[in-house]
Amino acid sequence: MKQLILNSVWLLCWLAFSQVQAQTKTTEKVPYGNNPKAGAYVKAGDANIYYEVYGSGDPILLLHGGIMGSIDEMTGFIEKLKRDHLVVAMATRGHGKSEIGTAPITYELKANDVMAVINAVTKDSITLLGFSDGAYTGYKVASMYPNRVKKLVAIGAGEQIPGLRQVPAFSKERFDLESDFWKSRLALMPEPEKLEEFWKQMTQFYNTMVASKELFNSIQCPVLVLAGELDKNAPLATVIAAYQMIPDSQLGIVPNTGHVVFLENFDAVWASVKPFLNAHD
Repeated sequence: MKQLILNSVWLLCWLAFSQVQAQTKTTEKVPYGNNPKAGAYVKAGDANIYYEVYGSGDPILLLHGGIMGSIDEMTGFIEKLKRDHLVVAMATRGHGKSEIGTAPITYELKANDVMAVINAVTKDSITLLGFSDGAYTGYKVASMYPNRVKKLVAIGAGEQIPGLRQVPAFSKERFDLESDFWKSRLALMPEPEKLEEFWKQMTQFYNTMVASKELFNSIQCPVLVLAGELDKNAPLATVIAAYQMIPDSQLGIVPNTGHVVFLENFDAVWASVKPFLNAHD
């Protein structure tokens, strides 16, 4: 039953990402995630990491979700934020146009990838906004580099300890790589031949990762913890637990929405994000 539920969760995520991809093709002129005019690379350890920069103003870095995630899923946020922020949207290691590299995947590695991008763009502190895997990375960056993170918006990421969930193996048997969705993803990847090995590593990583009291207690910046009420990937109890363990935190729950809450009800999410970003400490 647990595996059936988790498979359903990933199917819903896939459908949501496919929906936003289809909308982007017809209504969005900017090719987010594959825009030569805004794109650049930075070397982070053993991998070249791709990012795009839009707008001007106070800097904010966006971190998409894992496995099926990409810069273009953040289209709604980029469109809103680039009006008065310097928006940095990065493709995390193994996603989009970023390389996979050879180093074992850890959140320390992911955090250092983020810092390589931040340092390439600004020497100042920055706000982070992350979803799911991107939100967990945001937690780690805020913990490891407290002087460089002003604020953090964490969407769909609660307390996580081994055994709390069991993520089924990511594999080509599980995903239809002949679909338009995956063809578009594979076309961007600089190392598509490494994808299946990367998926194996990510399955192990997600099933053994820890995000709990030690991490959350160490975060010094203000954090907005956001989630959909019906999120099965980050259940409500785990999200509330994370909120309670972060010293300076706010909680936002959007009713009747699941894991990809910002695609299901962007207006409700933005109604929480905007005042949090605009609030002065």
